This record gives sequence, structure tokens and C-alpha cells, in this order.
Amino acid sequence: MHAFDVLGDPVRRRILELLAGGERAAGEISAVVQEEFGISQPGVSQHLRVLRENGFTAVRPVGTRRLYSVDPAPLREIDQWLERYRGFWSQRLDALDTEIARGKRERRTGRTDE
Repeated sequence: MHAFDVLGDPVRRRILELLAGGERAAGEISAVVQEEFGISQPGVSQHLRVLRENGFTAVRPVGTRRLYSVDPAPLREIDQWLERYRGFWSQRLDALDTEIARGKRERRTGRTDE
């Protein structure tokens, strides 16, 4: 499965968001996702399996619990792929920074450059 196919699902994106804050138990992930998306525990387990099998998460057993964490390698690959497109929005963000600074300066001085 391609990385964008994996991340195209909102449930899997949400799981990665949860894991971005640190390692979490499968039961904890399942409880949050079930509440937010209304899917069953087996459904959440399926999403966790897709993430694990495609390298986005790592799992380690601790007794009867399974602790999941983000594996950053596939995210780095996505970041590298996106690199060629950053110029499209970086230029606009630089222009936005300029406009914000201009607006702050005008509010401070109480005048406009029109």
C-alpha cells in the first residue's frame, strides 16, 4: 500500500496524531477512536494493523498490553516527496509574513503607505 493510501484514511491519520504525543496502549487508542468515529474495536485493530504493516507504527508487548508508537521512516519519505512542492506554498507564506509585518507597522505608526 502506498503511503498516501495509508494516510488517506481519517481514522489512520487520527491514530498517528494520537501517537505523535508519545507511545500509547492499543486499548487507549481504541477508546479514543471508537468515541470519535463510532467504529468497533475490531475496526480500530484493523487500522492499527494497516499502520503497523506499512511501517508507520511500531508495537511492543508489555505483559498483556500492546504499546504503539510512530515509526518516522515513512513520514520522512513523504516529507522528501513533498519537498519538490514546497516552493509553491513557501513563496506565498513569505508574502504573507511581509503583509503581516506591514500591518503591524501601520498599526504602530497609525498610518498607511497608500
